[in-house]
Amino acid sequence: MHIMFLLPILLSACLISARSLNGGKFKRANPKFVSASNGQFHVNGSALKFIGTNAYWLQALNTDQDISNTFRNISAAGIKVVRTWAFNDVSEVPSEGTWFQLIANGTTTINDGTNGLQRLDKVVALAEQHGIYLLLSLTNNWNPLPGIDNNSSSMPNAIRRDITPGTNSTFNRNYLSNDYGGMDAYVRHFGVDKQHDEFYTNNTIIDLFKNYTTNVVSRYVNSPAIFGWELANDPRCNSSLPSTNCTPQTVTRWHSILAQHVLSVDPNHLVSSGNHGFFCTGCPKLFPRPSPPPVPPPGPSAAATDRRRKQPAALTKRALIKERAEKRRRTREQKKRDGTLQTGGIRIRGGWVSTPTRRQDNDPGSAFDGSQGVDSEDILGIPQIGFSSFQLFPDQNNYGSDDPNLSSFDNTVHSGLDWIGRQVQTAQTFGKPIALTGFGLVTQDNVPDFVPFNSTKDVTSTSAPDSQPSTTGITDDQRDSAYQQWLQGGISDGINGMMQYQWGQGGLTAQTGTIIGSNATGTSTPSNGSPTSPDQGGDNVSPDDGYTTSGTDQNNVQGVLTTAAQNIGAD
Repeated sequence: MHIMFLLPILLSACLISARSLNGGKFKRANPKFVSASNGQFHVNGSALKFIGTNAYWLQALNTDQDISNTFRNISAAGIKVVRTWAFNDVSEVPSEGTWFQLIANGTTTINDGTNGLQRLDKVVALAEQHGIYLLLSLTNNWNPLPGIDNNSSSMPNAIRRDITPGTNSTFNRNYLSNDYGGMDAYVRHFGVDKQHDEFYTNNTIIDLFKNYTTNVVSRYVNSPAIFGWELANDPRCNSSLPSTNCTPQTVTRWHSILAQHVLSVDPNHLVSSGNHGFFCTGCPKLFPRPSPPPVPPPGPSAAATDRRRKQPAALTKRALIKERAEKRRRTREQKKRDGTLQTGGIRIRGGWVSTPTRRQDNDPGSAFDGSQGVDSEDILGIPQIGFSSFQLFPDQNNYGSDDPNLSSFDNTVHSGLDWIGRQVQTAQTFGKPIALTGFGLVTQDNVPDFVPFNSTKDVTSTSAPDSQPSTTGITDDQRDSAYQQWLQGGISDGINGMMQYQWGQGGLTAQTGTIIGSNATGTSTPSNGSPTSPDQGGDNVSPDDGYTTSGTDQNNVQGVLTTAAQNIGAD
């Protein structure tokens, strides 16, 4: 590690810490701004816990009324926080739709016009009008270009959804969540070796991204509608472009540099990572967990005080494997007592081949071994990171080995509950609040629309009879059951916020060449042909990359979220 590289980071950290931090507390001058202290979010002098949702496409809607109607419906469901994209990079100026930044011809150009950042201004203004907080993500780890990048889908026999400009695209630009530019858009134009990790290490690229963040963040320094800033969606070493020299420390250093920069521009709002929550059990830490408090002096209540203050042990591979083995043993014993012990099972989740589950006793798995190029614990240790954030998408990621005593669906639910609990425990260790910023499962109705974030391909098999999907998905009832259990589990564990992915909105205004475009019938329905719910009016619906609730039993999902919003508020 180079001292000269770390010195600016450490000096800047001290300066910002002295100004913005006080005993681990992030204080904001205006009580309307969200702050963090003692492991809680606060606003207007009260603790804030919330249920939220994702609507990455808000800035790309065609009318202000569409944005307002979306916020109105979201607010009516009891949802307080919406996560959305604050970036929209293009390599050539589009003839229709929204764009924020042109990356081309060896330079970047920021669009401050009515189809540029003024659209984001309108999103922020309308969110404030409807009492909604916005978590704004500043870039994306994923930006695959079909036929250009060597991206791959976890789905066999997939048909490519070509979103390359100038092609006969099935979907218009900005339809998919990974089609708003992002890290690799910078690397393709300014990278020396065209490696993904250059986004984290190339000073030219870092300065260009700082310039973009300055232009966006500075617009909303005094806006109470901003919940906080997310440095990136799902930052990690691997992406659309290859990466050969990246380590978890590479990603952590970048977080430290950018978090300091964002706070230097906007000291009023919290900064988070946006990473998936992956651990690295054997990684050296650049920002170690805080030291435990001193042992209290002897006295009648000393033992109780010491128990309250005791920190969880550091996560290790050995402890993780032992914990899993003990859970499997307890589950098996319970199944024996209930007379419901199963000897095997198959996965039913989108993206997984139906094979018998197997124990992997000696493998911590990619969520814990650092292979994703992320050490979320180390990132959380950065002083300028105001709260912990993580994601939960079992159709795209593994969170540990399956328990052979459980069915596939039960494994999905239980692995999600374990993931949530572990993340909450880690955040509590650092005394910072935590938010699950995106969770979702692919249902049978949504399988034809499922596009993993790191792919531009769908999952419809060309060899399956009658064009049936190559994966099964889960039922709507299973999805609702999993969501209920995850939400209630998170509330019981003391989580501060949970955000479903993704909101579905109908009754939108169509415009040729935009995400709410017009097909031969003049409408924009989902590929499964499902109508929107009656109260939304019309069948022009928001984009769907496999997780939307629009047209697929949306009222049930909204009911689940509304109930959770009531419960978390009463907690």
